[in-house]
Amino acid sequence: MSAASTAESADFRGPLDIARAATMVLDAESTVIGWSPAAAELLGYGPSEALGRPLTAFLPVRPAGGTLPAEASGPAGPGPGPPSLVGNEIHVARTRDGRELLVATATCPLPGGAGASGPGTPDRILVAAEVEALLHWESRIALLQGLATQSPVGLAIYDTDLRLSWSNTAYEREMGQPLAAFRGKRAEELYGAGSFVTPGYPHTLAGVMRQVLDTGEPVLDLHFRGQPPSDPGRDHLWSCAYYRLEDAHGHALGVCEDAFDITDRYRVQERLTLLVEAGRRIGTVLDVATTAEEIAEVAVGGFAATVRVDVTRAAVTGETAAVGSPADMSLLRVAERSAPGSGTPDPGLPANGPTATGLPANGPAGSAAAGSGPTATATVRGPGGPGGFGSPGSPDSPGNPSGPDDTSSPAASGDPGGPGSPGGPRQPYPPVDYPPGSPQNRSLSSGGLVLDEGTLVVPLRTGGGILGLVTFDRGAGPDASGRTLGPDRATTFDNGEVALADELAARAAVCIDNARRYTRERTASLALQRQLLPHHLPPRSAVETAYRYLPADDVTGVGGDWFDVIPLSGTRVGLVVGDVVGHGLQAAATMGRLRTSVRAFAQLDMAPDELLTRLDDLVGQPAEDRPDARGGSVETYDVTTGATCLYAVYDPVSRRCVMARAGHLPPAIVGPGGEVSFPDLPAGPPLGLGGLPFESMEIDLPVGSLLALFTDGLVEARDHDIGRGLDTLGRVLGDRSASLEELCDRAVSELVPGGTSADDTALLLVRTRALDADRVADWELTAEPVSVGRARELATGQLEAWGLEELAFATQLVVSELVTNAVRYAGGPLGLRLIRDRTLVCEVADTGHTSPHLRHSEADDEGGRGLFIVAQLVQRWGTRYTPTGKTIWTEQALPPAGAG
Repeated sequence: MSAASTAESADFRGPLDIARAATMVLDAESTVIGWSPAAAELLGYGPSEALGRPLTAFLPVRPAGGTLPAEASGPAGPGPGPPSLVGNEIHVARTRDGRELLVATATCPLPGGAGASGPGTPDRILVAAEVEALLHWESRIALLQGLATQSPVGLAIYDTDLRLSWSNTAYEREMGQPLAAFRGKRAEELYGAGSFVTPGYPHTLAGVMRQVLDTGEPVLDLHFRGQPPSDPGRDHLWSCAYYRLEDAHGHALGVCEDAFDITDRYRVQERLTLLVEAGRRIGTVLDVATTAEEIAEVAVGGFAATVRVDVTRAAVTGETAAVGSPADMSLLRVAERSAPGSGTPDPGLPANGPTATGLPANGPAGSAAAGSGPTATATVRGPGGPGGFGSPGSPDSPGNPSGPDDTSSPAASGDPGGPGSPGGPRQPYPPVDYPPGSPQNRSLSSGGLVLDEGTLVVPLRTGGGILGLVTFDRGAGPDASGRTLGPDRATTFDNGEVALADELAARAAVCIDNARRYTRERTASLALQRQLLPHHLPPRSAVETAYRYLPADDVTGVGGDWFDVIPLSGTRVGLVVGDVVGHGLQAAATMGRLRTSVRAFAQLDMAPDELLTRLDDLVGQPAEDRPDARGGSVETYDVTTGATCLYAVYDPVSRRCVMARAGHLPPAIVGPGGEVSFPDLPAGPPLGLGGLPFESMEIDLPVGSLLALFTDGLVEARDHDIGRGLDTLGRVLGDRSASLEELCDRAVSELVPGGTSADDTALLLVRTRALDADRVADWELTAEPVSVGRARELATGQLEAWGLEELAFATQLVVSELVTNAVRYAGGPLGLRLIRDRTLVCEVADTGHTSPHLRHSEADDEGGRGLFIVAQLVQRWGTRYTPTGKTIWTEQALPPAGAG
């Protein structure tokens, strides 16, 4: 903008002001006797051309050939004209160059005139200006009038002493009194407790205005926080602008202040910021209690003085959300947080005082719980290991009364405060019981939010059910910035804040429901895992065992690797380890099916290669024939195909081990002297792929040998290959002075640092034993009838030598029946073997390949009852096939006196 236009804009003299307007002096006959330079500029006539001529020569009343436009017509026209022109006459002037110009005129009679004087004597003065200029000036005057009386922006002028000299109506409304009552006061006297919160500027009104006076530089959009006299006790926020006022010579006259109350807009921004913060901080972990603490942390301070979160017991334990009357809902106080210095009575816990709920001041788990969650790695371990699944003192140890099926444990009873709950140790959550008529009880009854003075109760709703309640209380404590909330802000919630609280509760309810679902799924997954994996390995005469299991999915705690130790006939033991593709619940379920199948096949005394063949056939059957097919649709991806397995059978009598593998890593064998080897076991294909047959290998294992069965998750990692992992495992296992539990711990700590890996990890360590020669007796018999009596005599004599005379009668019947069947239906030579272990094992071997079958004979049948009688006398019996024939075996329980 040029200097000329700036000066023009700052000149508020009207166009009809005599100092600016075209001025004409008229006598009583309307003859022009005076002509100003402005008149000459407006109409183009010089004084010599205008003086002495009648006024109508310049200002005819009507335009040539037409009427005056209605929008410009004055009192002389047909209408009243625009309001700004009322009181002025409108003429169409004719300029010297022939143009018609619409002008407004005003007439002022001179003293002593009034038509009494003669021609040539001044009678009145007429001023004229263009109508367009007059309208423009009128709009500027209306603008000033609007700023002074109608504008919502507060305007004030302070002199050079920073005393208020003028203000508009909006400023008077903020002050609550007319201008005369506070004119002359300094800014600090009007807003003494307020301050600027915009960084980089002085905090006081006087400081900012003095800076503007000294520098002449205006400042814009400074945020000032204070309490106006018209609204004491409630903070407002204004957006302020300051600029210096100067006279025509550039001398400072004072400072003008423009202030616009942005309190409502600022609160909307605060609510939006709170929602953004809630989205960032609520639901960081899948834990009900931590989520409840997070909503309390977010809301306390700027929104409420105290926040209490009550969650139903069903939600904490992972059950379905409660639906029904308040009596059907058992609420637990899982989080409570208050601003410093505030406290309100708690109707849910009346016996504990205003804020003493049995919880720490910052929630059930203190400040550390906010970042906690179910992120610890679940570890399955054998007896004697510290802190793992199956270790002494752990929930799964046989000696611990709070085992997985013990409903007295905190986790089983639904008490999330137990030490085994997700998120680490917590204090017990106290139950709350709200009396009838309380806001919380009314909210539970109606299922909606309840506003009762300074208490706002919002239900946590999801899926048609209620997960709990959030209570927002407004007390007298300061907010997060240390400011004391005003009485209205501290005790009431407006509509916007009610909507904000509802949105906060809705977001928290979604997160709590996700945590509830996770808790339910994790509980089911862990229950499935514990049912599928061995709870503990009972002691065996054949081997000493220890194990570790670490799932890669440390969130759910379940995986697809498995291991097992299966007791077989003849004091033999089956050792198995396997790996299913993938992790999580689906892999665990598949692992359970494979483990069950292996145990079933092993009980049939199958050789390792035959067992893997049967298992491969089971896995490789068409998808539509599998048990998990439903109406032609199967699971999205198959985690069974490609599973690997290693199966070994160790015989403590012969000290030989037969093993076969299906795509699995071979075991590690450590001899009695500490030498480590990985046998070149024939590698069969993974299960379900078919192709090459499985082959077994038989290995002699001296007494005290160590056999390590493991999955690839133990020896393979992203930072090293399998070869390096096998070398490390061999080095660890080579320490003969360490126990199996110590070896397990060392192997896991060195190969799986931190307890987590990219794949599930299973490790089974087996130290071989041998039965003493005095506990095994075997004889070779001929396939003749006389051998039956000989077998009874040999068995009876051996039982007497072992002190098991109580079992002589039953054993004689068993031996007689089995040897008789062998003589009659099979060929010789025959073998008879007795083994005194935890049970009495009786075995009869022959060269036949037909297995006897148990029959239920009719009353008139002459035979077929012998094997039935044998089955009634023993605990178990079965058939085991060998390369030379078969072996029929039985097991009898030892009498109590001989059990030791």
